[in-house]
Amino acid sequence: MPRALVTGAAGFIGSHLCQYLLDRGFSVVGMDNLITGDTANLQHLTGSDFVFVRHDVTNYINLEGPLDWIFHFASPASPIDYLRVPIQTLKVGSLGTHNSLGLAKAKRARFLLASTSEIYGDPLVHPQREDYWGNVNPVGPRGVYDEAKRFAEAMTMAYHRVHGVETRIIRIFNTFGPRMRLEDGRAIPAFFTQALRGEDVTVFGDGSQTRSLCYISDLVDGIFRLMSSDLTDPVNVGNPQELTIRQLAEKIVALTGSRSRIVNRPLPVDDPKVRQPDITRARALLGWEPRVSLDEGLPPTLEYFRKRLGL
Repeated sequence: MPRALVTGAAGFIGSHLCQYLLDRGFSVVGMDNLITGDTANLQHLTGSDFVFVRHDVTNYINLEGPLDWIFHFASPASPIDYLRVPIQTLKVGSLGTHNSLGLAKAKRARFLLASTSEIYGDPLVHPQREDYWGNVNPVGPRGVYDEAKRFAEAMTMAYHRVHGVETRIIRIFNTFGPRMRLEDGRAIPAFFTQALRGEDVTVFGDGSQTRSLCYISDLVDGIFRLMSSDLTDPVNVGNPQELTIRQLAEKIVALTGSRSRIVNRPLPVDDPKVRQPDITRARALLGWEPRVSLDEGLPPTLEYFRKRLGL
């Protein structure tokens, strides 16, 4: 039985990844310090093949026994989080990545870094390809996340080149689905929560900024395909179907049947104006592309938020 470690296991993506691996015969160790994760996301993972370890990966990681794969997903991942804990965000991207790579080297394990479309910053190239170096403000409020992930990519490639560690880098674009946090701060949780409560749905700026939204089941399939491949260069995984934030808000208000008004608020500093992945590499080299459309993924996400809100 292959054995995998997932850091950030109690988070939205990490918990789905743990389930995916267990369904494919892996023994899984989930690790999280619960700074943004929630053990409720892991309660359904019962049995001897899953073990949860509460640990902060910015400290030395000691794990007994062999490891085949390490998925490094630990990090605050929404603006509301990394603006609240900026230093911890920088530390998990730097020290946490260093410690996780050190464990991969010691265990001779394959390592996958969960990077992000945010490494492209407020892009001047559209859609974003993996060979685009980005347009990031290193001293702005979002820089703590953007630069932490850019450093993590550099560290990952250094361990690959210097120590021969088998590494993979996935650049994850906006993802949605059940187990997103109510107070996540990102568009879909905010819009669903506000609409279901009958509150004003708040759109930052004029709502013309765009996002491309990938359903969680498609993302974890892409993660697994990349880890199973021999690709060491970064690969974008996301849904290239692009829409404006205003269009997304309108879809969610209509889907919930809410009478909420859509209101505008000032645009946050350095908020990206566009976000759309070029997934040519994922299609050609992994045989991957999204299967679940936004309209198919929103209803189960709505049901999750209804239950969380007790509606």
